[in-house]
Amino acid sequence: MDRCVVLVDAGYLLGAAASLLAGEPARARITVDHARLIQGLRERAEADTGCDLLRIYWFDGAPDRVPQPEHRRLRVMPRVTVRLGALTRSDGRWAQKGVDAAMHAELTELARNRACADIVLVTGDGDLLPGLMSAKEHGVAVHLWAVQAADGDYNQSEDLVAEADERRVLDRAWITRAVRVSEPRAEGGLASDIAAILAAPLPEKGKPTDQPAAPQANGATPAVPGCEDEDTTAAAPSAKGVPTPKDLASLGRPLPPPATATLRWSSDRGWVERGPSDESAETAALPTLAQLTTAEQRWADREEDITAVGGDPFEVGQVFARRWTGRLPGESPLRQLATEYPRIPHRIDGELLRYAARFGLLAHKDDQIDEQDRYAIRAGFWREVDTRSGAERASS
Repeated sequence: MDRCVVLVDAGYLLGAAASLLAGEPARARITVDHARLIQGLRERAEADTGCDLLRIYWFDGAPDRVPQPEHRRLRVMPRVTVRLGALTRSDGRWAQKGVDAAMHAELTELARNRACADIVLVTGDGDLLPGLMSAKEHGVAVHLWAVQAADGDYNQSEDLVAEADERRVLDRAWITRAVRVSEPRAEGGLASDIAAILAAPLPEKGKPTDQPAAPQANGATPAVPGCEDEDTTAAAPSAKGVPTPKDLASLGRPLPPPATATLRWSSDRGWVERGPSDESAETAALPTLAQLTTAEQRWADREEDITAVGGDPFEVGQVFARRWTGRLPGESPLRQLATEYPRIPHRIDGELLRYAARFGLLAHKDDQIDEQDRYAIRAGFWREVDTRSGAERASS
């Protein structure tokens, strides 16, 4: 049939793009506009082959094959199918498992079933050579695309290059339409939005929190209420990052923590050893999102999760808080929540983290729970709550 199919090895495409633009193959060094990238692949494939696009297959690795935020965005795009292999860590390096085999199987199946006239391969791996040769034997024209190498040399198997019917190099100008070098992150590795929330001083107990305070111009940490007369400099944990529970315990007295660490244990234990039984009756009675959600809303929420929510931890916290605050009966629950800042009530926090787990967050990475994800999820929650509270105050 006069249609074309594009098979993309995302590890090769994005790793080579990172090498070209950032000087190293780490994908964390680049930011990708996936919608623009997919559109660019489609337009170039249709122009090169003279055929309409049937489908783009995006092959990538993921821990435990759990879709990551970028995979969630990609798989709901028109004419895009995501196939995931495993992502494992060995000798300090991440490696894809099963991606080449999946590409080989798809390549040979498409050719055998005569599903298309042309296949575009965006890969550099010589393991696909048998599949490429099989596709040619079934009468399919194979186009091999490379990403411009940073050093001007080949970054593809020479055997693949030799067997391909057509070859094209995606140069720097083409790549930079959808890919750019990531901007440096804020100090401590936190995104600026999260850092802005974490710079807020703790509100006094019993008073609603107002807009989070911005860091002082000279970079100093805002004063913590109730500590003005005490010298806490020596006792406070190092400002190099978020203190651990051990750091807090070493203070020897129940001081409020530095203002740069207000969310990491904001719900499980707070700043002293306490559990859900220590919550006030009013806080414990705050309704969960499930209690506030109708069957129709639940269906709409799930549809939005699948089609619109990318799965970024901060975004997940915002989405949950937007739904929860938007369905509350009146303003009193928001005022009660504000008195608990920065601690999210136990039941609501548990529901928030279970919601985040749908997106593959909170998974084990390097054999440890990713606390940074929890940090960002709760930061997103509080940012949305603060936005809602500000809107309520402005309208009253």
